[in-house]
Amino acid sequence: MATPAMSFSQQRQRRIALLVIVAAIATILLGNQPHLIGQGWQWVVGSSSATRAETLDQPTEFLVVAGGGAPSYNEIALEKNVLYFQRTLDFLGIDLGRASVFFANGNDGRATVRYLDPAGREQFKVPEIPNLQGAATRSNTQSWFQRYPTTPAGSRGCPAFFYFTGHGELNQANLNNNALIHWGEQRLSVQELGTLLDQWPQEIPFVTMMAQCYAGSFANLIYEGGDPRRSVALQSRCGFFATVKERPSVGCTPLVNEADYKDYSSSFFAGLSGRDRVGNSVPSADYDQDGSISYAEAHAFAKVDEETPDWPISTVEVWLQERATRSDISTLLSTPIATWQGLARPEQRYVITALAAKLGRPLSQPLGERLPRSGHGGGNEVRQAYHMRLRMELINVAMEQAVRASGDTTAIATLDKLLACEARTW
Repeated sequence: MATPAMSFSQQRQRRIALLVIVAAIATILLGNQPHLIGQGWQWVVGSSSATRAETLDQPTEFLVVAGGGAPSYNEIALEKNVLYFQRTLDFLGIDLGRASVFFANGNDGRATVRYLDPAGREQFKVPEIPNLQGAATRSNTQSWFQRYPTTPAGSRGCPAFFYFTGHGELNQANLNNNALIHWGEQRLSVQELGTLLDQWPQEIPFVTMMAQCYAGSFANLIYEGGDPRRSVALQSRCGFFATVKERPSVGCTPLVNEADYKDYSSSFFAGLSGRDRVGNSVPSADYDQDGSISYAEAHAFAKVDEETPDWPISTVEVWLQERATRSDISTLLSTPIATWQGLARPEQRYVITALAAKLGRPLSQPLGERLPRSGHGGGNEVRQAYHMRLRMELINVAMEQAVRASGDTTAIATLDKLLACEARTW
């Protein structure tokens, strides 16, 4: 259920738990002592055993909704994102017929895909996507969600993976209820999509990856009706998002050369498949060395690989970060980075180590509150994004430990449920 406001006593107890972890971890790391802290709290440092994926005995079915709301912002990069997604499925041996694809104006023959020719002139072309089923309209998206539980795959409880690559709308009145922009400039909000998911049997797991501006708002799909004031849904739901709910994202470009694309979709699918969008191999994202790459590991890969101002985030990360008080954050940012690296799961440890190296920050020192100095040019903007991603990762690790130390069985169950969902793969 939605997290109730904590009393002063509860807040104090959690801060004390956090401080106890900080005080004890140095002993664990340096003295190789048993992994036991405080009043019988047991920590399995660096283990992902509590986040094992749910059973993968049913194949995943896919929904892809992509494109702009009108030709003026229906960039060719969005079409190429769909093509890269399809190449990723094919590379992994997944039947493309399991993916329902809706893009922009669909199959009506109109030239709506915006691109720049070699002379830099704006041009438009007809969409060219194999197995394109129709237009990316609000009604087609709604119909797919309404029909899926009654399909042969849905009736067997096959997991559903929803990939959205397009544009998002910021809801200034309620950042927890941003919207996806569909063809014809129709909107589908977080709460509308959450309500559609509420109609599904709880046995059907749902995962989404969204690469639009303000995407992090859709982390609220874990709640009934997509509303964080309501209970956490019984169904397994989670997602991965290019950026947080209040920030724009990058990647919508009319440029044709995919080798120049730097965006969350490119990095996420490269991490998941081991191959980038131009066909080159990338370092393995199998950080826990279990022989498969989970969504969470692909997400971790993207946090380091993506050279953009984006702040990627997942459902469990939103849930954890929203539980952190200013006091919690101040404490963890004044603690050596190595403290949290030692408590991290394998994919988190990779992120912390790699981003600290990119920033030139010694693990023996705290990250601190101060951002890298502002300046001109995209390089500094990316450096600031690396800092924020590292800051967010430290909060994720610290708050996961604080939740487990709290003894709150409901919160711990929610945490484990979200981690298990994010540990799935195709």
